[in-house]
Amino acid sequence: MWVKRLLLLVPGFLALILWQSYFWVPSYEKQTVGNPDRLHQFISATSGDARLLNPIVSADSASSSVVAYVFDTLLELDENFELKAGLAHSWELSAIATLAVPTSRSAQRLLADLSGALPEGVTGSEVLPAEREPVVIDPDGPGPLEAAEVTLLRPERLRFFLDRVAPEFFDELSRHLPADYTEAVAADRRVLLPESAGDAHRLAAEARVPARRIQPVIEFWLRDDVHFHDGEALTADDVIFTYGAIMDPKNLSPRASDFEPIERVERIGDYQLKVVYKRLFSPAIAAWTYMGILPEHRLNEAALEREMDERNLSADTRERFGIRDSRFNRSPVGTGAFRFGYWRTDEVIYLTRNDTYWNGPPEYRELYIRVIPDPVAREVEFRAGAADIYDAQPHQAARYLKDPAYQPFTSLGLGYSYIGYNIRRPPFDDPRVRRALGMAIDTEQIIEYVLYGEGEHITGPYPIQSDWYNPDVAPIPYDPEGALALLAEAGFEKNAAGWLERNGKEFSFQLITNNGNPQRKAILTIAQNAWQKLGVRCETRVFEWSVFLKDFVNTAEFDAVVLGWSLSPLDPDLYQIWHSSQTGPQQLNFVGYENAKVDDLIVSLRREYDRDRQIAMSRELHAQIAQDQPYTFLFVGRSTTVVDRKIVMTIRDERGEVTGYEPIRPTPTGQLSYFFNRWTKIDAVPES
Repeated sequence: MWVKRLLLLVPGFLALILWQSYFWVPSYEKQTVGNPDRLHQFISATSGDARLLNPIVSADSASSSVVAYVFDTLLELDENFELKAGLAHSWELSAIATLAVPTSRSAQRLLADLSGALPEGVTGSEVLPAEREPVVIDPDGPGPLEAAEVTLLRPERLRFFLDRVAPEFFDELSRHLPADYTEAVAADRRVLLPESAGDAHRLAAEARVPARRIQPVIEFWLRDDVHFHDGEALTADDVIFTYGAIMDPKNLSPRASDFEPIERVERIGDYQLKVVYKRLFSPAIAAWTYMGILPEHRLNEAALEREMDERNLSADTRERFGIRDSRFNRSPVGTGAFRFGYWRTDEVIYLTRNDTYWNGPPEYRELYIRVIPDPVAREVEFRAGAADIYDAQPHQAARYLKDPAYQPFTSLGLGYSYIGYNIRRPPFDDPRVRRALGMAIDTEQIIEYVLYGEGEHITGPYPIQSDWYNPDVAPIPYDPEGALALLAEAGFEKNAAGWLERNGKEFSFQLITNNGNPQRKAILTIAQNAWQKLGVRCETRVFEWSVFLKDFVNTAEFDAVVLGWSLSPLDPDLYQIWHSSQTGPQQLNFVGYENAKVDDLIVSLRREYDRDRQIAMSRELHAQIAQDQPYTFLFVGRSTTVVDRKIVMTIRDERGEVTGYEPIRPTPTGQLSYFFNRWTKIDAVPES
């Protein structure tokens, strides 16, 4: 009998405990009860862990978002995407124009003849003497080409200093040059070649002694009150070191193409430096808005030697060892608003406030970036108050937009989702095959049923909101019958089992993506089913983010991937993603796309400064890439980010005293985190 009574009493007792806990266990609305420090902690959750916390080698979004907290850039973009001061309090753009003088003429006489006809903006001029320079030329080209030592014959030159970058300078000056100038310069010998050298060596050498060139120059004046998190002052030496680290082949920096056009970085003083470019390069200034500056004293040759000694590395490993391999990448030291605390792999990255931050310390004392791959778990943690921000899934957007407990922010993304094909692997090297696979997918249905209408179809490689995007390019149609016809043109026909094959080999491949992204998982299934209806056998697999990047994307060990790009609308430069020189390991053209016309357009865009011509060229580039279909361009999503309503922006007066709060707000371009350093949490929802 007592057992029955016990069984009756126990549930009642447990119910009583649960009922009374309602009065003392903190709810979402009172999550700081018993833990007042929670007001000073910001907790975000991400689907994948970071890989390398170093601005010169990180390229994935998880790493880059953490890097932005720890490191600073020379220049920044304001809320309207206009340049503003960063580590450099001021900067100045100018240019150097150099004109070769034919050996049959006097440089001083030519300069005197031109002195009355110089275009506006020339601030000075000088004559450079003729000189010989021995150099080693290691040319690119088909087949094995050995390096050769050649002699560059530089004639006398006129050098003009310009107060701006003026691509049209020589067009204006040429009207005042002697009639036979071009012919006379062309007749001069500019290189001496050894017998072993060939045409590739000659062309590479002659490119180093052009008859005329314009070199952009950026001069930076650094703040003198900036210190790294370990107390060392930031100086021009750190900027020069960062440039050198990017260009060091050992480090395999995916950003090298943005800094390769630099000829030299000159140290003018502790807090002043000059960057001189080899040639016209319109994205020059933009590159300094995203590249965090490294501490030279932590990563120079002596520091790496000490680390190799501490780790007792072998001679072979030491030979290959570079910044990419350093422990620094898991324990970074920057100048940013937050200091690195600790990193528990696949769990959490912890940062603490930099109380001596040069731009004023952020309001939050602590920052946690939690790794929660499962989207359901991320939402549960957010609604329980264990995370402060949540990227709502499309099917949840309408609900959060109506929920008064949260602050929802909706914006169209600056990027797109796509299926990328490894063009190195047949049959993806055939554009008909890539187009056929795209024609089998009904992107409008993806937008309707996967995104719940929260997205737009895109057709090419630029943000749809930017001027660079070509609105005249039509999406490839949803046309399974047309897809089959294209595959038939490419030599595929169905076998007895109903699968497409060519030369006795079935058309089968693997489509992969990363875990933690429900939309990408859905695309896997939709694409697989669509291609199966054509007779294409497709296996799908999902990997953790870090494994996905390290073992598949960065090594190009895949057939096809579902991924996305987040891009800046600031300039139209797509060199890193689409130029044929960027197809190696750790580079961003991992699908191996090569097109000579696209290469020429990308290079021309980098040398063009006129915005109208940039727009025309970028739209032509868009059309050509869309024609080749190295990606199946799918959609740009409309994201809804939800924030705890108790998070507000602090208002401080000139003395730094808090005078009030205002609601958090995004920038006109939809960037929610732009004002993050002003965010804080208060203990009650503010009145409307």
